[in-house]
Amino acid sequence: MRYKLLGKSGLRVSELCLGAMTFGEAWHLGASSETSRQVFDLFGQAGGNFVDTANNYQDGQSETILGELIKANRDYWVVATKYTATATDQTDPNKGGNSRKTLHQKVEGSLRRLQTDYIDVLYVHVWDFITPIEEVMRGLDDVIRAGKVRYIAISDTPAWIVAEANARAELRGWSQFIGFQLPYSLIDRDIERAEIPLAKHWDMALLPFGALAGGLLSGKYASGEAGRLGQPKLDERKQRILDEVLRMATEIGTSPAQVALNWVRQQQDRAVIVPIIGARNAAQLADNLGCLDWSLSPDQMQRLDAVSRIDYGFTRDGIEGDLRQYVFGKTFDLTDNHRGYPR
Repeated sequence: MRYKLLGKSGLRVSELCLGAMTFGEAWHLGASSETSRQVFDLFGQAGGNFVDTANNYQDGQSETILGELIKANRDYWVVATKYTATATDQTDPNKGGNSRKTLHQKVEGSLRRLQTDYIDVLYVHVWDFITPIEEVMRGLDDVIRAGKVRYIAISDTPAWIVAEANARAELRGWSQFIGFQLPYSLIDRDIERAEIPLAKHWDMALLPFGALAGGLLSGKYASGEAGRLGQPKLDERKQRILDEVLRMATEIGTSPAQVALNWVRQQQDRAVIVPIIGARNAAQLADNLGCLDWSLSPDQMQRLDAVSRIDYGFTRDGIEGDLRQYVFGKTFDLTDNHRGYPR
């Protein structure tokens, strides 16, 4: 396992992050404490040091199990968790959201379940469109200054809000987001329109989840098995992508999951990417970790890109296309440009 700098920070994390959403049995298709330990130990043996959870995963069981697993060597592990979700309490209006009150409640609860006195990376889990941006950013800076959190990140939030939040934080001398967690896969490439360029511009690490598209790209649905979200519907585009992944896996002699993971993992020219991989058992994790032993060739990457490509739409397609002649005349191709949209 190699290591990456997490965005604009000196924090070094393994090139894959272990998703702990399956740690616990409160939700469908979770894992027992013993199975979670096997998954965790295998990830550590492979050189992994970065684990992702949230206050609400498995109704809090994920953090509780993870707390038991990390306490023997707490300082080695880079633990990321999240606040925003109400978890088990659905009646208190201040149990969820991004407010300062909710933030402090969730941080204290996570610290107790994780059996630690600090969180390495704290995410805003989902933007609530209620709390002012300055309250969120100042509140996050406060918990960092209090020593309870080391770094902050964000997930499931529009690009324009993240840009404003980081700009306000920079102007005020507050801590900025160093990571952006979003779904990204051959099936779902929507974040290439705005969120990935934003991450590149702000030197934020991109932490994609769902690289296997809910299990679709693992090939398991060919046998009729249902996943955590049920059995996905295959439209024409998804079927073409799945067929190409299955075909390529057969050609290479590897699993479809490794093909899909490597396509995401090898998007490093777009941004610093640290994929989050989840597993219900050690066998699944072992297969996922196998993606580290090989890489897709440029021709294979092109084939996968061609079958899964999306239209970016305006303004990106316009700025990268016909509008250039009105801005630069005939000189654009004569200019050595190291900026622009990431490819």
